[in-house]
Amino acid sequence: MGSSSTDPSNRAVRQRNKPFGNVTRGTTNPNRLRRVDRWLAGPQAWRLRYESCPLVVDLGYGGSPATAVELYSRIHAVCPGAHVTGIEIEPERVRIAKPLEHDGLDFRVGGFEVPVPGTATMVRAFNVLRQYDEADVRLIWDTVCSRLSPHGIFVDGTCDEIGRRSTWVALDRNGPQSLTISLRFGAFELPSDVAERLPKALIHHNMPGERIHDFLQALDKHWLAGAALASFGNRQRWLNMCQNMYDAGWPVVRSPSRWRLGELTVAWSAVDPTDTAATSSSLP
Repeated sequence: MGSSSTDPSNRAVRQRNKPFGNVTRGTTNPNRLRRVDRWLAGPQAWRLRYESCPLVVDLGYGGSPATAVELYSRIHAVCPGAHVTGIEIEPERVRIAKPLEHDGLDFRVGGFEVPVPGTATMVRAFNVLRQYDEADVRLIWDTVCSRLSPHGIFVDGTCDEIGRRSTWVALDRNGPQSLTISLRFGAFELPSDVAERLPKALIHHNMPGERIHDFLQALDKHWLAGAALASFGNRQRWLNMCQNMYDAGWPVVRSPSRWRLGELTVAWSAVDPTDTAATSSSLP
């Protein structure tokens, strides 16, 4: 749901009675979104238990419905009563996906307005917003979040072509809450290698003086300091890095079980590029 961010035609424009968004490249690969799906079906699964029939949306699934089918399988494993809807702004992509529909999974034409009955418990939009202008992100976030249930969550994320480097912002009806990075061990030299896969709201802010830059540099610092643990494997080195980030005062979620997966979540306040009330000097 655009081409390059420098193309004026790629600006997000809302038009009455039309889907909100633009047709994007739509490239995807099977199993590409396994890391965020594992997070949704893991520590976020509690949200699914607040409704008798929770609705989960794969927003902008692209040229292939594979990610929506996979999302159904992973969510259904932890919540059999959940319904998954794949939404695409390109009608031909929806037509191709229609034969895969069954009880619990459907596809429909739409955009960021999220045209579903009621509200959504989970909305996942991966590799979608990065194809828009940064100036459009807040409007898109607000639009999608307005379609969430009281315990709902919207995930705006980006990953590489085969899902080894991934990041996502989690939002609820009050706005952005956290940033998660998830890396496959052996697929990076430094944690900051994930910078090229930051969400649109952050990717242009990875420079000295910005919070996201400070965060990534702190990860690298603690990763390098743990070099002696490399002989025990990258997982042990990563666990050490995460614990040191926590001990240094970074507002990271202390969850060794998630750390072991190459995942780390930090409060949005630590990386928020729009919060000018505090400066980098106030961070760890």
